[in-house]
Amino acid sequence: MPLGASLLAVSKGQHPRSIRKLSEYGQLDFGESRLQEALPKKNELKDLNQLRWHFVGKLQKNKVRGVVKEFDFIHSVDSLRLMERISRISQEEQKTPKIFLQVKLRDDPQKGGFLKQDLLKSWPNILSLKNIHLIGLMTIPPIALNLSQRKDLFCECRSLADHLELKHCSMGMSNDWEEALEGGATWIRLGSLLFGQRKL
Repeated sequence: MPLGASLLAVSKGQHPRSIRKLSEYGQLDFGESRLQEALPKKNELKDLNQLRWHFVGKLQKNKVRGVVKEFDFIHSVDSLRLMERISRISQEEQKTPKIFLQVKLRDDPQKGGFLKQDLLKSWPNILSLKNIHLIGLMTIPPIALNLSQRKDLFCECRSLADHLELKHCSMGMSNDWEEALEGGATWIRLGSLLFGQRKL
């Protein structure tokens, strides 16, 4: 990995044995997208207390408390209302999750996220929220984009993060991680490249 970039092993759909095996090579950051799938894995791997768990799926409001309690990082906060809920519940649970705001930089009905202008407008409100550690932006390109277009989008996300003085960009997956790193990613999310196809 390039200096300053981190690898998130997306372990959704994978057996705990696969996570344990990867951890033996020094991988500590693992991503899950469903709370109900993650809980038994975390329980089975509780002896590996150095692991850091990242929530990468769409976060439903009724799952916020569980995710705040169980995950160190949340990559998919896509609205001010959700951010406010996380802040309130984090205070109640005495947690301070590390947060990536999901941004939507191209029209894509399949993806959620802040539109750039809405994020800029909401920014003062977001900064005022308590018990959250805002560390970066996350984006997922529309599936129809080619690699060159994806790299342009990643560069745009990096530029927006720099404008907001956020250090991290969570972007790039198994099919476009190289373009993401060239575009300024600090976290890339790899699943099938590390684990092969999903087992569960």
